Amino acid sequence: MKIAHLGDFQVLPRVVVITALAAPVGAVAALVAVGLLKLIALFTNLCFHGRLSFGQTTPGSTAHWWLILFMPVLGGLIIGLMARFGSEKIRGHGMPEAIESILVGGSKVQPRLAVLKPVSSAISIGTGGPFGAEGPIIMTGGAVGSILAQFLRVTTDERKTLLVAGSAAGMAATFNAPLAAILLAVELLLFEWRPRSYLPVAVGAVTATVVRGPILGTAPLFGGAHVPAQLPVSTYALCIVAGIVAGLLALLATWLVYFSEDLFARVPLHWMWWPALGGAVIGIGGLAEPRALGVGYDVIDQLLTGRATVGLILGILVVKTLIWGLSLGSGTSGGVLAPMFMIGGALGAAEGLVFPSVSPGFWALVSLAGVLGGVMRSPLTGIVFCLELTHEMNALIPMVITASSAYLLSVIILKRSVLTEKIARRGLHLTREYSVDPLEVHLVRQLETPATTTFRRDQSAGGATALLREAHHSADGDGLLAQRLYPVLDDGGRLIGVVTRTELLHGDPDDTRPLSDLARPAITAHPDETLRTIANRMAGQHVTRVVVVPRDRPGHVEGILSLRHLLEARRVDLHEEQHAERILMPFPRGPRQPALALSAATDALGDGSDR
Repeated sequence: MKIAHLGDFQVLPRVVVITALAAPVGAVAALVAVGLLKLIALFTNLCFHGRLSFGQTTPGSTAHWWLILFMPVLGGLIIGLMARFGSEKIRGHGMPEAIESILVGGSKVQPRLAVLKPVSSAISIGTGGPFGAEGPIIMTGGAVGSILAQFLRVTTDERKTLLVAGSAAGMAATFNAPLAAILLAVELLLFEWRPRSYLPVAVGAVTATVVRGPILGTAPLFGGAHVPAQLPVSTYALCIVAGIVAGLLALLATWLVYFSEDLFARVPLHWMWWPALGGAVIGIGGLAEPRALGVGYDVIDQLLTGRATVGLILGILVVKTLIWGLSLGSGTSGGVLAPMFMIGGALGAAEGLVFPSVSPGFWALVSLAGVLGGVMRSPLTGIVFCLELTHEMNALIPMVITASSAYLLSVIILKRSVLTEKIARRGLHLTREYSVDPLEVHLVRQLETPATTTFRRDQSAGGATALLREAHHSADGDGLLAQRLYPVLDDGGRLIGVVTRTELLHGDPDDTRPLSDLARPAITAHPDETLRTIANRMAGQHVTRVVVVPRDRPGHVEGILSLRHLLEARRVDLHEEQHAERILMPFPRGPRQPALALSAATDALGDGSDR
């Protein structure tokens, strides 16, 4: 039987309005991203070279070693003061804060955060912090979308969509990677895959990328590794090894960040001073390897093009990992993606010293994808990110193997990623397993039970009460009492309302009022509606049972659907997930027991009473 009213997606025309709003959000987020990159360059020039310039430079190129030691401390001190007297939400790397805002904050971001977050991050990175600009941009771009939504009359879900559209737009503009930004939104921020959320996010990311082009260019951010089209089979096998090593590094990096956070929590000083202590760690590490300071796009480019020296590779792998993890735990402001690019690239470059040569920067590229897959636990984002950063399509299969191997190791050993552990430490839980809701798969007619007992409208309330009480003391009354909701019908057998078993059992046997006076309006369902639709209707109407009526005969009672039927649908789904069976056997030993079927579903709940 065709169900004409149901479709693949539930889309309301309002999605067009929200999608249109995402375009200006994307444009503004792109300009904010460009502004942040320029601001980082300004602070870097000012702090390490004593000049007012927006030109690209690095902290390590300064002529004064003492600036490398003391500037990160000064930056940490300023950030601590900004967090203490401005907004504590500027602490951290941005993405956990964006996730928390979506989960429990109604996707509302304070307007001042849109200013304080990028400024604090520019100070942090511009004074030598080994962080990336993407985390702050994700938070700031999200603030742009959230602030716009707060001026409009929109739902919380629509406000969330605009927030995430701004976040994705900021990331797309920073890295010229619109598809990776969209995937990151899906894998980490949206918590759903629906047209109402995808379309605005896609528009925001594309708009931001278009706006970015004339300002920062459209070329890939990093040079390619020149991967050949044909690779030996042994290379694919070594990609699994590279993925396992990348996964182990991801575990180490995650542990290091939260070890550092726990360590700072035991420091007998107010948290305002912690970023300055983290800055001291950065300064000491910077003396050992100055090129580990700052965003380090130039270093990443050297790693991905095979131009890095052994000293640079080992220095970045050790020093960058330590100062990034230890200083991030101090609560300073900065992102995780750029450091992961550098650390992952250094890991791969180190492997390239041992593994057979494929092309310059090949192992750095695939290991970068592996570290992203392990640290962020967003393998699709990591793979596409690397493709958009380098345009190396020939490396697609090796990156899939490496990122998936690292992802497998990470999800088996660690419960949470570096991005979601902070959410858990704040007493919140985030699941990143997205699956089809079993209530959306099953229809009402598959699980409804017949309405075996109905009452006439002119029947007295007292008579119905007496009937139920008599059934309560009778051995044959189980069937009558098993039904907890009773339809009340008019003389033509049409539904006019319902009464509950509790109301009747506690009623007065001498009550002469007709049941039509006692009946309340019935909440109904159609046999061809999904259980998810009915679950939402029950929640909205504050009821636990509905009367099932045919769509073509709305007054005719067909059955009853209750909460236990919704639970039964989930039990069927649980059975399919956990029950293992062998379908084919080489030597049959007898008739195989059939798998659980919906026709027998209600039998599992005994007599049909609610539990």
